[in-house]
Amino acid sequence: MKVVVASQNPVKVNAVLKSFRAYLGVEVEVEGIAVSSGVSDQPMTEEETRMGAENRVEGARELFRGADFYVGIEGGVDCVGDRLFAFAWIVISDGKSDSLSRTATFELPPEVSRLIAEGMELGDADDVVFEKKKSKQQNGAVGLLTHDLLTRQQLYEQAILLALIPFMNRKLYPVTKVNVR
Repeated sequence: MKVVVASQNPVKVNAVLKSFRAYLGVEVEVEGIAVSSGVSDQPMTEEETRMGAENRVEGARELFRGADFYVGIEGGVDCVGDRLFAFAWIVISDGKSDSLSRTATFELPPEVSRLIAEGMELGDADDVVFEKKKSKQQNGAVGLLTHDLLTRQQLYEQAILLALIPFMNRKLYPVTKVNVR
């Protein structure tokens, strides 16, 4: 079983590996490839974030033919009132059907939100506020804020398993394709 992740970020690749192992109960080959999201480096809305995950899957399908599954993960933020929240969209495709899921959402601290509003990506803002380096390739904002009670990888793993539901229950779900813009 070959799964292509539309990212080389080790957190995303490892989350896909662990989730697909749990789903299939067998060893899987997971490969991360560099794919553009086609959206802003820091998606600022729910829709832009979802579109980034969709674009990543489409790009991975074009670059790497013959995989059993393609996975796109895009992290983003969105405002609710004057508060900024972080989350990620997951898109999984087997070439015939696409499935979507989203992680849980969590509020970002005001200082991180301010840096993002000034044009910084979430991972870079976290590195500044928490005095870390490359935190988005490690425990991420959610890990930093929960003191690693919940890491970025764990957050993704849950959403990946949720996106796999239609593949686990094919009789219950018709073939569906995401309309990538």
